Amino acid sequence: MADNRERTYNESYVQSIGKEEPERNFMEETAAEVAEPIRRREERDEERADGAGLGWLALALSIIALFIWPILLGAAGIIVGFIARRRGAETLGAWAIGIGVIAILVRLFIMPFYT
Repeated sequence: MADNRERTYNESYVQSIGKEEPERNFMEETAAEVAEPIRRREERDEERADGAGLGWLALALSIIALFIWPILLGAAGIIVGFIARRRGAETLGAWAIGIGVIAILVRLFIMPFYT
């Protein structure tokens, strides 16, 4: 048994094809998982609920930015839209970002011709 610890994994340990050898004792420590698996679905549902609220807020900020304070509210809609996307509301966040960018671009490049 003492010399088993000195052995290395070499050709004598590899099982040949067609030649049946008894199972070797490698003196390896193994363990089975006894802990309950982590349930991520509940956490994702909570994040989605939080992200959806932020997504709607970002969308509202971006739509309001089309009418008043486009630079301020458009930038706020873009920032909150990115936060909403990270928290799980990808579609609402993307729409908020897009509408916020449009509001800012309209204010900077189109509105100066009409005022």
